[in-house]
Amino acid sequence: MAREVIFVVARAIDGTIAQDDDVPWKIREDLQRFKRLTMGKPMIMGRKTFDSLPKLLPGRRHIVLTHQKGWSAPGAEVAHSLEEALELAGDGDIAVIGGGVIFDLFLPLATRMEITEIYENTDGDVFMATPDPKLWRETFREKHRAENGDPAYAFVTLERAA
Repeated sequence: MAREVIFVVARAIDGTIAQDDDVPWKIREDLQRFKRLTMGKPMIMGRKTFDSLPKLLPGRRHIVLTHQKGWSAPGAEVAHSLEEALELAGDGDIAVIGGGVIFDLFLPLATRMEITEIYENTDGDVFMATPDPKLWRETFREKHRAENGDPAYAFVTLERAA
């Protein structure tokens, strides 16, 4: 069985995935889903995504892809290229968690996308393009109403079609 490269991302209708160096939403169910999807997997992320985490997330390796030579942080494994990040991750499945540049870089390798689709235009400052329906097929969708100050959203799974 081949390695799965899984994108795990919350994305607004307008493509926003971040605003002011943070995820604009703190939806409890989304955070729980993120934990389930990433637990036990190496997570590959950019430096700004790493910096936005409240702390090291237990049960997961933090592989940070950065162009900044000499950058380091406690608990982070540092890579300076896609190839180096993949080598650090090893042979098993990996979770790619952002940001926008990292998603663009790993898109040709992605096998599955686990998206929390936020039903709002957030007008953020980091974006992810809408997945091309010719390349991706939806295999799961679970809708959730707006509640407790959270916007309406859906959990969506896309699998590579080709």
